Amino acid sequence: MIRFLFNQLLDEKSFHERRRITISDVCAETGLSRPTVSRIANVPGYVTSTDTIERLCRYFRCTPGALLVLVDEEPDGQTSK
Repeated sequence: MIRFLFNQLLDEKSFHERRRITISDVCAETGLSRPTVSRIANVPGYVTSTDTIERLCRYFRCTPGALLVLVDEEPDGQTSK
């Protein structure tokens, strides 16, 4: 399964900019809808378009490899890195 590292990148950006960045801030700057960004942040395995991934990469100034990670699924349905 592919998972987003959205929350980690958001925390890092907030730390480097020394301000609290909300999902609303991300939506305003990327043009993405709040439900989409909320699902990316909170739903493991959420599926989205490459356009959305590109917008988030531009916002975080990162590559898709920094935004996404491939995790293996265990036989019991759990995931591991």
